[in-house]
Amino acid sequence: MQSTDIVILSNGPGEVVTWVRPVVRCLRHRLGDDRHQVRISVLLSPCPHSTGKEAAIALSYPEVDRVLAAPDFFAFLLWGKTADNWQWHQQGIVVFLGGDQFYTVAISKRLKYSSLIYAEWDARWYRLVDRFAAMNQAVIDKVPKSYHHKFLVVGDLMADVALEVDDHSPQIQKNVDAPLIGLLVGSKPAKLSQGVPLCMAIAEKIQRQQPLAQFVIPVAPTLDLATLSKYANPQENSLISSLGQVSGKLITSQNKNIEQTCYLITSGGTKIRLVTQFPAYTTLINCQLCLTTVGANTAELASLAIPMIVLLPTQQLDAMRSWDGLLGILANLPGVGTLLAKSINSLIIRQGKLFAWPNIWAGHEIVPELVGKLEPDSVANLVLDYLVHPAKLDTMRAHLMKVRGEAGAAQQIADIIKQKID
Repeated sequence: MQSTDIVILSNGPGEVVTWVRPVVRCLRHRLGDDRHQVRISVLLSPCPHSTGKEAAIALSYPEVDRVLAAPDFFAFLLWGKTADNWQWHQQGIVVFLGGDQFYTVAISKRLKYSSLIYAEWDARWYRLVDRFAAMNQAVIDKVPKSYHHKFLVVGDLMADVALEVDDHSPQIQKNVDAPLIGLLVGSKPAKLSQGVPLCMAIAEKIQRQQPLAQFVIPVAPTLDLATLSKYANPQENSLISSLGQVSGKLITSQNKNIEQTCYLITSGGTKIRLVTQFPAYTTLINCQLCLTTVGANTAELASLAIPMIVLLPTQQLDAMRSWDGLLGILANLPGVGTLLAKSINSLIIRQGKLFAWPNIWAGHEIVPELVGKLEPDSVANLVLDYLVHPAKLDTMRAHLMKVRGEAGAAQQIADIIKQKID
């Protein structure tokens, strides 16, 4: 095989974790680990939902050789220059896994490489792009038939999350008397400021009725524990007073095996374990139920068939700024963005929009979405109802398995890339 560059275009935290990660793993498995033969580069374009740590996450993947951070993207797009003066092989392929599909066209033309786009909902620039990996047939049906030969249905990359779980890893036996409840509080300030205090208050309410209940927060890789704990501190987070008035402190313990474990201890004494292992799938699959914010995490939970309740508190209406297109641009404008975000979110919430990915896939609500000025008592009562009626959880789990789609999209994308470079 001739020395080849595989150039992966991506942008936000969700895409880097749920799309890039499984694809680069399959590529190395399919093409081997000889870096002189196959070099994998990740180019990150600017994203309004970025945490600023996407480059570090992508570089942490052992399959990836080099990463271009978002602040350097346009310099490369316009002039083909990188700060480290990257060199390129004569043969290569540009693979779209997030961002603007036009970048695939522009960069493949600049490098004189072939091109491949993973099309989740829409396929653009089909006249200029060599191949498309489509999530489903509906993507292809929107394109003129004369271009259908460029397309292959590969399925939903989000479903490949299930393949990340090691079936041979030790698992906790689920116990209805001592249920494990996951609290996915978010990774960005706007979500954390509501998610952390609300989930702490809900956990306290649940434990009063179920003293053996256990709680866990999977910590996002873009978040350190000291920063997370600030959102549990009333001196740092003013929203605590309107979301149950429960505060928390970061506690670190060490056992005889010199293993460090971190917790948030609430003001009422409830212990919430903090899991920094990433991804935390082997912990999550042991949860009877998860409470979660909106975002890619709802797709990950659905792919693992983990029952969930989606929380959209409106105590701070400007917290949701993750809309696509023009709405997202307006909501994130400096200065006026906060006012616009509140207006946009108020309008969208009144329209009854579905927010969680499994509900969007199904076209109706199969996991509860709680929207409004949420009270910890009412949410806790709903959780307790599910825990004492496990058949309801089984029904939700069955619905999630039905809508999540077949895993294997990453492997099929890797196969397409191998065909192109061969």
